[in-house]
Amino acid sequence: MTIRVLLNGKKAGLEPVRNAIFAARENGNVEVRVTWETGDIERLVNDAVHEGCSRIVAAGGDGTVNECASALMQHPPASRPELAVMPLGTANDFATACQIPVDLEHALTLAQAGKSVPVDCVKANNRYFINIASGGFGAKVTAETPAPLKNFLGGGAYTLSGIVQALGFVPYSGTTRHPGQETEDEVIIGAVCNGRQAGGGQVLGPQAMLNNGMLDSIVLRHFPLEALAQVIAELKDDTLNGVYVRRVRTPWIEWQSEEEMPINLDGEPISAKYIRFEAIPDAIRLVLPPNCPLIG
Repeated sequence: MTIRVLLNGKKAGLEPVRNAIFAARENGNVEVRVTWETGDIERLVNDAVHEGCSRIVAAGGDGTVNECASALMQHPPASRPELAVMPLGTANDFATACQIPVDLEHALTLAQAGKSVPVDCVKANNRYFINIASGGFGAKVTAETPAPLKNFLGGGAYTLSGIVQALGFVPYSGTTRHPGQETEDEVIIGAVCNGRQAGGGQVLGPQAMLNNGMLDSIVLRHFPLEALAQVIAELKDDTLNGVYVRRVRTPWIEWQSEEEMPINLDGEPISAKYIRFEAIPDAIRLVLPPNCPLIG
């Protein structure tokens, strides 16, 4: 099989990358296209579609993976190439959760010989993402929370890393809707998960699956200081839909407010007063290792 590697230009000169590509060429035809500036991934994906490529490889970090997925969603399902991943980012949250090898040669071996499975993508108004969107205070936690604090808090929940600051945070007031329910909310942090982790290893959707046509949503509501112990307990219980930490599995969910909320779509920062997240089932064929935990 011929694969076409869409390589983040910042990584093109790295010797391990070049060595992995040379090794992969011993096993089959490997084409390489290198990005130069913003927007190149979309152009390169369009080229791959129009030239009839059957499988492309997102060679970069989580942002590159999301750019490739978003670009694929601009084309009819039948014309979308399969997508594989060569993790070259700092966090590689999506690849890590999917158990895609971090060893570059092994990742390209999977890209060449692995089987693809249909996975969901998420539509967020007129944009798409494949992993996780965070909103409110949570959209700022990834960049602004010191690493030692994240490490100290460990794997409890991504939102825990913001609690100390969140105590003084003014929540976003608005309306949350999903099938069968409409709720007036004061939201500190929210996340909509197709994948399981973001923010450098912080697990937001521990039960999320890529192929169930559903989104796992978690919302941390405004809480008084005296409820902190309860909030922490609710955050630690992944199965609990609590008073302050609300969890729901749904095919779609909407947020509407009077003021714009900062939202992060797989690393792409936006802001919106209204946003609808909707799972698009079986949208992309993704090359994954056998027994990937995100496939049911």
